[in-house]
Amino acid sequence: MKSDIEIANEAELFPITKIASSIGIEEDDLELYGKYKAKLSNEYIKKTSGNKEGKLILVTAINPTPAGEGKTTTTVGLGCAFSRLGKKAIIALREPSLGPCFGVKGGAAGGGYAQVVPMDELNLHFTGDFHAITSANNLLCALIDNHIQQGNELNIDTRQIIFKRCLDMNDRALRNIVIGLGNKTDGFVREDHFVITVATEVMAILCLSDDIDDLKDRLSKIIVAYTVDGKPVTAKDLNAVGAMAALLKDAIKPNLVQTLEHTPVLVHGGPFANIAHGCNSVIATKTGLRIADYCITEAGFGADLGAEKFLDIKCPKAGLKPDAIVLVATIRALKYNGNKPKDELSDPDIDALKAGIVNLERHIENLKQYGVPVVVTLNHFYTDSDEEIDFVSEFCKERDCEFALSDVFLKGGEGGEELAKKVLYTLENKPSAYKPIYDQRQSIEEKINKVATKIYGASSVVYSSKAQKELKRLKDLGFDDLPVCMAKTQYSLSDDPSKLGAPKDFELNVRDMYVSAGAGFVVVLTGDIMTMPGLPKKPAAFNIDVDSDGKISGLF
Repeated sequence: MKSDIEIANEAELFPITKIASSIGIEEDDLELYGKYKAKLSNEYIKKTSGNKEGKLILVTAINPTPAGEGKTTTTVGLGCAFSRLGKKAIIALREPSLGPCFGVKGGAAGGGYAQVVPMDELNLHFTGDFHAITSANNLLCALIDNHIQQGNELNIDTRQIIFKRCLDMNDRALRNIVIGLGNKTDGFVREDHFVITVATEVMAILCLSDDIDDLKDRLSKIIVAYTVDGKPVTAKDLNAVGAMAALLKDAIKPNLVQTLEHTPVLVHGGPFANIAHGCNSVIATKTGLRIADYCITEAGFGADLGAEKFLDIKCPKAGLKPDAIVLVATIRALKYNGNKPKDELSDPDIDALKAGIVNLERHIENLKQYGVPVVVTLNHFYTDSDEEIDFVSEFCKERDCEFALSDVFLKGGEGGEELAKKVLYTLENKPSAYKPIYDQRQSIEEKINKVATKIYGASSVVYSSKAQKELKRLKDLGFDDLPVCMAKTQYSLSDDPSKLGAPKDFELNVRDMYVSAGAGFVVVLTGDIMTMPGLPKKPAAFNIDVDSDGKISGLF
């Protein structure tokens, strides 16, 4: 079979004005970025505010193998299938990050014949949103150090600067650095750190803001440091808000592109789900609901991460109520969770499948706690045996979940029609009674405990001395009523990536926490999760090239 980039390069794309027209968007409502990409104007978004909202469908997954299990591919294929069935549907996705694009997973635009195009442009730079976010973040960092250099009127404690520089790249050498070396005019010498752009508070703020005014209000609340007296210093205190917002004025507008089958797609924002809240922008999701009958969106990594944050952070903050959840699984990931070696996952093994299916079972149970009906789909691989597929199908039916095989990678929307029909049946016959897993008025510890015990399966939560100290500070500052954004490995329900399947009765280790006051949540760091990833020994970047005609190859 051809590679993803080969399929994308051979595709016939429609002008984005034609894609927009198919869902009632006029050319004057677009801000064009070439022939095949556009942003929706602020005026158009405001114009849709009174429209009746469609059905919201969330796509999530079980805990993945390191290569990923095709959640975005399934999301794209499902949207195409809805269109094939004559439904007015739109897809809402996150933007890809350059870090994993050049690292392990490659691009994030779907795969096979269920892709978002132009695939190369989407994965590399796109409309510049991530560059704008990186620039706004680093402008604030520059203003912090300049303020200290110019006399430190705010009395910032240089040992308590918590706002970090960022780069949209996997670069482990920048995790812990020293800045200000050289002459006196080169700044104050201090330890500093980089995080990947998708883990920044600025990214989270952009994705949770309703409009430019809300964006500015949230930016003003960013806590960048503490004074020697322990008082918070904000971006507003540094007079940074206006300039940051100016850099983000276009980035806040959702991007419109298309699938290989010309279904419209809104691609906007991109926080990681293991170290951030893992959902595309509120603006894109709400706009999608107002211009289509069905908005199909996804949340990053497994349901213990992206879906939990979608349901406990994004939905309550934005007033969203999901109508159905599609839970993606693969035979190989289930066998991986049954401790089958990575290089043997293609081999039929019903015993490993039976051992690993507890992971799927746990995710089904977890999602049902939110009161939203669940549809399970298997992302089909040619190595899957009929016996294995039948076993998973019966397992789901016994748990009152609709089940469908998905062949969208090979067949595009046609391969997702069975799944689309099961989702439509669920929407019509199983009403959603969505509710978050915790009450936001509960304490930070209670909310962490709810997620740890009810979603992860932990028996208790253990706090390091550093985390206990920070917890007290956050409570003293009045942040006890914020939701919690758990930073955790994606490979396990626990905080230990080696614990596969459905671990239970373990201790969840919280090593640190901090507040993202502008985004409106407390970030809780567990295990050894890194906010600046590193590249593997043989990164995907080794395979990427461009020819004399400007055509990119090897992107995945």
